[in-house]
Amino acid sequence: MFHTHQQKSRQLQKENIFWEATKTIGLSLVIAFGIRTFVAEARYIPSGSMEPTLQINDRLIIDKISYDFLPPQRGDIIVFNPTQTLIAENYHEAFIKRIIGLPGDKVEVKNGLVYVNGSPLKENYIEDKPDYQWGPVIVPKNSYLVLGDNRNNSYDSHYWGFVPRNKIIGRAIIRFYPFNRIGFLN
Repeated sequence: MFHTHQQKSRQLQKENIFWEATKTIGLSLVIAFGIRTFVAEARYIPSGSMEPTLQINDRLIIDKISYDFLPPQRGDIIVFNPTQTLIAENYHEAFIKRIIGLPGDKVEVKNGLVYVNGSPLKENYIEDKPDYQWGPVIVPKNSYLVLGDNRNNSYDSHYWGFVPRNKIIGRAIIRFYPFNRIGFLN
């Protein structure tokens, strides 16, 4: 009888451990999915279009919640889903670029500078001055004009148009890899 009680106790203990582990794993998955879906996610940089700011294979944390409270700002580095034009060109992966033009802005590229509403942007983050002329264009309502920091080697708004607000996934805020380049992105 004593052995039977011990055996039942051990069996219940094993079942409790299994049940607790299952609940812990399940809850962890739900929390991870919720965070990745609604709060933040990790991304990597697949191309040189944002050099020198972001290098190929940099790993970033994307903030997916702040734009629920504040609108995107000029200078923000954003991740966005492909626009209809890009989808038609068979692009299906997310892009990363810098916001240059806000809704209603007049944007033009001429003489190696980007002008927003007639004033040249101060851009200490670009690889080289743009070697093309483009615009002027007016950024539509609820849309953004984005350019890569590597202006002459970036497939961006000056080729395919504007990013609708509903395509923006979030804002790149932290580089967490490589370790020697860890830090916040401005």
